[in-house]
Amino acid sequence: MKRALALLAFLLGWLVLGATPASAHVEVLSSTPGDGARLSAAPSLVSITLSENVGIQPGSIKVVDLTGRQVDSGPVFQPGDVAEQVGVRLQPDLPDGSYLVEYAFVSADSHPVRGTFAFVVGTGPLVTSAGAVSAATGTDAAVDAVSTTVRWLAYVGVVLLGGLAFLVLCRPAGRTDRRARRLLYWGSGLVAAATVATFVLQGPYAAGRGLEAVFDTGLLADTLRVAYGKLLLLRLAALAALTVLLPRLLRPGLPDRLRSRYENVAMVTGFLVLLTFSATGHPVSDPIMFVSVTADLVHFGAIALWAGGLVQLALCLHRPADGEDLTAVATRFSRIAAGSVTAIALSGAVLALRIMPSLETLWTTKFGLLVLLKIAGLAVLLLVASRSRRAVRRGLAPAPADGATAVVTADVRKLRLAVGVEVLLSVVVLALAALLTVTPPGG
Repeated sequence: MKRALALLAFLLGWLVLGATPASAHVEVLSSTPGDGARLSAAPSLVSITLSENVGIQPGSIKVVDLTGRQVDSGPVFQPGDVAEQVGVRLQPDLPDGSYLVEYAFVSADSHPVRGTFAFVVGTGPLVTSAGAVSAATGTDAAVDAVSTTVRWLAYVGVVLLGGLAFLVLCRPAGRTDRRARRLLYWGSGLVAAATVATFVLQGPYAAGRGLEAVFDTGLLADTLRVAYGKLLLLRLAALAALTVLLPRLLRPGLPDRLRSRYENVAMVTGFLVLLTFSATGHPVSDPIMFVSVTADLVHFGAIALWAGGLVQLALCLHRPADGEDLTAVATRFSRIAAGSVTAIALSGAVLALRIMPSLETLWTTKFGLLVLLKIAGLAVLLLVASRSRRAVRRGLAPAPADGATAVVTADVRKLRLAVGVEVLLSVVVLALAALLTVTPPGG
């Protein structure tokens, strides 16, 4: 663990010295007409050029006059050969006056980008509607808070599912432990419930509306049309397959060949679940998306293995099975934990370097502060983990020959306490990760 702490310190220094500008969320590069433009005649369409291709999102551009009457005609479309350009046609023969354009796009990393601009036709003054501007900007505070909480619950569920690797690789005897199996089902159910909640919340989140709009069929349809909604459905399908597979994989006396086949299928479905998280967050805003998405997959997967194993280890230490060799279980997990920590540190550094716009982001933005807090949380987690590792190295007494409950040394109490603290710290780190996903890298 000392080497892991040294690696974490080195990577933090690398992050500080090597941070380079990276892409942020989608931005409006230009518009036709431009903001504040004065035209002699009404245009036939309004177009917006973005920093990335967001596809055609229905209802993402609306044009209104000073009375609030909508004057655009027809669906949003791509008016030219530029994939990043979208537009909407206007009604013919519009009278002179001021017009307000409201736009609301969902970027590739699922975050909304909203704003307004105005133009005037004729010689009159340029006037905008304050009410329209207010309605077009901002995210509802309640929706934002609930969305963050739901993301955190989804992460907790993935961590509980990550405990499957602990049962397969470290504690074969735990496959028949009802408590251990129950944790896996709780994890699956938690991820599924959080995914459904995320799906219904995305529409109001992107449109800037309140919780009363969660079952708006139009917003639900909008979410289903974009890649984010489709990835959420893929997550539900992968979870369903994994849930059906769990009792078969953990069945005692299963032939090795069949168990190996089930394990391979479990890895594929688990990978798909992780991918739906990595492909809907900040990494997809990176111009070299493959690097950031891969790093995020490694990062989240390693956290799930480590923290999920900690939860299962805490359960095992609290009530070990009759005759169970705790030393062997803890030793096997110690090796997995060491590899996971290295993967978390390396992939986390790559993510920060690719996603953060600049070095100053670390201390001048909320996103940077959350990154530093997450690094600090991981450092404390490693310090506590080092105590657990020392307890494992000293060894735990094996079970007596008569099969009675295992008698362990006093070190098992220290190990139990250290692992419990690690689990609580992991929950805090996951909460910081949830906040990071809803915070713009430059904000």
